[in-house]
Amino acid sequence: MIPSVELGRDAVKRHAWDEGVDALTAADRENALSADDLELLGVAAWWAGKPDEATDALERAFAGYEEAGRAEDAAGVAITLAYHAYRRIAIPIGAGWQARAERLLEALPDSPLQAQKLVYDGIGLLMAGHLDGGIETLDRAMELARRKGNSDALYSAMSFKGMADVMAGRWQVGLAELDEAAAAASSGGLDLRVASDIFCTTIGACRGVGDLQRASQWADEGERWMRRNGADGYPGICQVHRAELKMLRGRLVEAETDVLRACEVLQRFRLMDGLGFAYNALGEIRLRLGDLDAAAEAFDRAYEYGHDGQPGLSLVQLSRGQVEDAQRSIARALATASGTGALSDRTARGRLLPAQVDIALASGDLETARQAVEELEQIATDFERPLFRAGAMTARGELLLGENRPQEASPVLGQSWRLWQATDLPYEAAQARVHYAEALAAEGDEATARRDLLAVRAVFDRLGATREVRRVDTLLGGAPEGGAPAQPEERATRTFMFTDIVTSTDLVSAIGDDAWHEMLDWHDRELRTTIAEHRGEVVSNTGDGFFVAFDQATEAIRAAVDIQRRLMRHRREHGFAPWVRIGLHTAEASRRGRDYSGRGIHVAARVGAAAEREEILATPTVLADLGADRYAVSEPRLLTLKGLREPVEVRSVTWRS
Repeated sequence: MIPSVELGRDAVKRHAWDEGVDALTAADRENALSADDLELLGVAAWWAGKPDEATDALERAFAGYEEAGRAEDAAGVAITLAYHAYRRIAIPIGAGWQARAERLLEALPDSPLQAQKLVYDGIGLLMAGHLDGGIETLDRAMELARRKGNSDALYSAMSFKGMADVMAGRWQVGLAELDEAAAAASSGGLDLRVASDIFCTTIGACRGVGDLQRASQWADEGERWMRRNGADGYPGICQVHRAELKMLRGRLVEAETDVLRACEVLQRFRLMDGLGFAYNALGEIRLRLGDLDAAAEAFDRAYEYGHDGQPGLSLVQLSRGQVEDAQRSIARALATASGTGALSDRTARGRLLPAQVDIALASGDLETARQAVEELEQIATDFERPLFRAGAMTARGELLLGENRPQEASPVLGQSWRLWQATDLPYEAAQARVHYAEALAAEGDEATARRDLLAVRAVFDRLGATREVRRVDTLLGGAPEGGAPAQPEERATRTFMFTDIVTSTDLVSAIGDDAWHEMLDWHDRELRTTIAEHRGEVVSNTGDGFFVAFDQATEAIRAAVDIQRRLMRHRREHGFAPWVRIGLHTAEASRRGRDYSGRGIHVAARVGAAAEREEILATPTVLADLGADRYAVSEPRLLTLKGLREPVEVRSVTWRS
């Protein structure tokens, strides 16, 4: 029989992280692991998504190395522990471990880890705002890393220096440095953690300067690398960067699912600095999907974690008709990104200014809109990227429309939507094309305007952008003659889920309004995350419950079971969680955009209402489609449901482990 420790070492070598954690943990129980094997356990636990177990193992490994007089190995582990602490913004802890590493390295002037120390020094200077000092220190780190043969330190320093050069305005030089570092990461010769950070830094920097093609290419390369190395769940904001790129390419539902998963991972690793960024991305996705309430909730969560939620929050206010609030909100965001300093300020303004144009035009403030357009055009000239150029052209066309100059607006807007389309940004292209149609209509060319609106409506419908579909329908004035109906109907078979908090009225009375709203926010976040993880589509949120559609009955059942187990776990660990009932029914229904209607919906809703506290009720149509993925169920019972002539058979799904 192969010893557990050998199985664990082999699993780590194969990047089978969960298997490695299980085997090495078992071996540790049998006989305390050596420092080398504890370090392996720490690495495996980190990549398996178990940060606390990783820290425990690495701390023990450090003690073992230090006791054995292996100073260089101990310093290496101390550097890793410092990194983990810095990532979760535990600065004093990180500084403490860094100091321990530096103390050990004082007696080892020729150690390759000396270069890694300089990398940390350079990053610290950058974080403190000392751009020039940070770049100079990273240059020294690269030179030392080359001499010492430390590839990890070399390309880590190169990556951060590239980011710093981009921030300093030398974006062509910076992007070239980032490209070289990312190529080294993809070659497979670097530590997994270092390589992952390089991909993350590269994608973020490319996105920041509007080079979406470069960002997408490195994102694709990074995903391929992560799959190859079993690192798909890397706990960083690179997951959010990749989801944001999917959003920009029009894969909205997939992007929402990815961001929700990233939020859960970031929370588990206590990477709170990334959560604000993640929730802001979630808000932007939901805003495009047309769910204003869910978008506002996400932006509020982003604000809670230190992100201003702009320009999305201002656009939500504008969509709700709160124009004065939107004006104040976007003005405050622009004042923060002054545009007088670092490149990051200028690119931030490049993302904020289009919203200011929309808000200013809605309020009739042509002068503010004009100033915003001129600044956008200057940014587009300076950065020479299609993202900024198309944005500036669209804003100029909108301004010309606002000035009642449609003959001048239409050629600008026609060029802008085609540039968006060529850049593979379908949502932005469709929005610009709506303005183009408005300009054509203002010129008197109603027929061409209608053709463009019909074309753009199909794009919004395909993306799932329900609010924009309604906007186009309003411009079309209903079902156009000779064209598609304003709300095309299709038949679709789905498994429908209805959830509901049991006795919610009693709960409000018992705990009070404030506690109820806080609990309801938590409930909504948990259920949305779970639904997204199982590829469900939230059709509506009914206040204290959800209406959800799933393509597969298996995913619906798994989601329902996961919801009940999460609530039970929270109840055990924290003393309280709401009691939820769930009903499931598979049926064919009429679909209009993201909405569903028909008899099957009524059956699903009635089944959900008939469930007891903590119960999952499913009809035979759900259970028949599960295939090999079976669950224990109760004996059948017949329900007489309001509005239905025939009784409906249901079974209760056993979900407790």
